Amino acid sequence: MKHLLFAAGTLLATQAVAETPVLTVYTYDSFVSDWGPGPAVEEAFEKTCGCDLQFVAAGDGAALLSRLRLEGARTKADVVLGLDTNLSAAARETGLFAPHGKSPVVDVPNPFGEAGAWPDETFLPYDWGYFAFVYDKTKLSEVPGSLEELAASDVSIVIQDPRSSTPGLGLLLWIKAVHGDKAEQVWADLADNIVTVTPGWSEAYGLFLEGEADMVLSYTTSPAYHRIAEEDDSKAAAMFPAHYMQIEVAGKVAASDQPELADAFLDFMLSDAFQQVIPTTNWMYPAVMPEGGLPAGFDAPLGTDHALLFAPDEVAATRETALGEWLRALSR
Repeated sequence: MKHLLFAAGTLLATQAVAETPVLTVYTYDSFVSDWGPGPAVEEAFEKTCGCDLQFVAAGDGAALLSRLRLEGARTKADVVLGLDTNLSAAARETGLFAPHGKSPVVDVPNPFGEAGAWPDETFLPYDWGYFAFVYDKTKLSEVPGSLEELAASDVSIVIQDPRSSTPGLGLLLWIKAVHGDKAEQVWADLADNIVTVTPGWSEAYGLFLEGEADMVLSYTTSPAYHRIAEEDDSKAAAMFPAHYMQIEVAGKVAASDQPELADAFLDFMLSDAFQQVIPTTNWMYPAVMPEGGLPAGFDAPLGTDHALLFAPDEVAATRETALGEWLRALSR
């Protein structure tokens, strides 16, 4: 009899698990790391959704789009979180994303429309920041003050591949935005500064922390991690006349078999419960400022007069040219 009761209990438990809906979110590696937002987001969302939220790490941001293209409509993803506005036009052209049907008011400095309004009907923002070269103040005394000064210096750097990494693509567009037709020469001048080009941000930042390079392509907000989490004030971001902006976005996959859950997650993404963990886990600015504001030790963002950003459609027209310049310059 005990065996029968045990078997019945096991069957009921298995059925309960089977009936729990699963929401699959593709994202980048650092988002799901132990110190990233993933664990806290998963716990908070599962308290409200009655579902099993499963994050799937797929390299860096640009690698997400490559994977989705390969999988097509057969993808298991319901939501993709970790693209940015530099990739959103290309992502939309795949036809793999569904409109979100929302009209959010966000705190992202919006260069594409009215302040506070979000114009993209397919992708929603969840955080933003500015790219920068981060260095150790105890090791580097003469800090370049511009891209040109960096290229003319002996400072060693680690950067990311623009074909697989959103920061790598951001640097590609940053140099193009500042130098236009002279971008290829700037890359040629930078070539002897580059120690290596990594597939993603995590690998590059790890090499920098191991002392493999003087500077690493990261964000103006990266030093806040060291100040707040490690009580270490030795890291700083080199300030240039202008910095390229990144707005990270998420979108619902059109082939999702959990469209209502996907919508609920996008709503949750803009809630205080999600946004309040962004500054001290993803180390970026929240898309919607949480009730408590930014934590102590987190620098206020740069003024928009120091910001650069191509509109999504401009990226589509610029990316291949800029990528060709990068490849030629670094292959010399």
